[in-house]
Amino acid sequence: MKLQEIGEFGLIDKLSEGCLHKENHVIRAIGDDAAVFIQSAGEVVLVTTDMLVERVHFLRNATTGFNLGYKALAVNLSDIAAMGASAREAFVSIAIPEDCSVEFIEDMYKGIKYLAASFQVNLLGGDTTASPKDLVINVVVVGSAPQEEILYRDGAKNKDLIYCTGYLGDSRAGCHLIVNGIKTESDGLKALKNAHLIPRPMLMEGKFLGGFGGVHAAIDISDGLSSDLGHILKQSRVGAKIYAEKMPISENLKIFCKQFNLDPVKYAVDGGEDYVLLFTVSPDRAQKLYKKYHEIFEFPLFEIGEINDSDQLVLEFPNGKTEQILPTGWNHFKKT
Repeated sequence: MKLQEIGEFGLIDKLSEGCLHKENHVIRAIGDDAAVFIQSAGEVVLVTTDMLVERVHFLRNATTGFNLGYKALAVNLSDIAAMGASAREAFVSIAIPEDCSVEFIEDMYKGIKYLAASFQVNLLGGDTTASPKDLVINVVVVGSAPQEEILYRDGAKNKDLIYCTGYLGDSRAGCHLIVNGIKTESDGLKALKNAHLIPRPMLMEGKFLGGFGGVHAAIDISDGLSSDLGHILKQSRVGAKIYAEKMPISENLKIFCKQFNLDPVKYAVDGGEDYVLLFTVSPDRAQKLYKKYHEIFEFPLFEIGEINDSDQLVLEFPNGKTEQILPTGWNHFKKT
């Protein structure tokens, strides 16, 4: 079905069903000039937004509407997770080209609603408009947390230990498979592809870290370890050493890199869009945190390095050799 057949308001009517998951604090949702909701007492508000542009962030012919919608919300939920907060409300705005069908947009919203329901996030509105060529999706997520539990990038301290809440490099490998049209017949390659298409935002893990005590800084891995750890180091005015032998590399990525003659450590350090959490924690709290984390969550937690006062990011190899790591992750405006 073409959008011209139902128009903007017909599309909105189709997309508005199933958007509320926690209604008790919502006064007005979709259908008025603005959404109205009550903020939880004793908590501060966080707002994050992210835009996905066709041919920049995704290839429409290489994904499904469901996966695209899921990821559009997931990347925003991951930002809320990185700050130790809970996600509450979401707003989705889309610019739709003429060649994009109603069915694709409906499928995209199924992905958004599926993930929103998983974390009890209300969809309270947004905007729809026409696009001359490419599909554009912009998501805004509102979160909340006690002020003392919010995690920032600028709190890392000398001698903090650096941890990561999952594997690195899988999403980059999945992107390589998609862009190059490589068939994913094995379960391992399918898992890498899914790591890129449908990442799992770590909201519960982030909330745990924010409330644990002793976690000084955090960020989600969206642009790559080298870039995102670099953000923490720059804003905290510290340096760090990370260890090649401790890089959290999945068996799937090892097999992928062997098959395509690639370096898995480089993939882990430079890859992006894994949307796992990277954080620093006081060494006297690290062991207790590690133990408690594994009691609660089934996903792995990896110690990968430590903070120092060098103002540099250094990678150390098993033979003792070191090399300085410069940010090489995604940069929208950097010339290649």
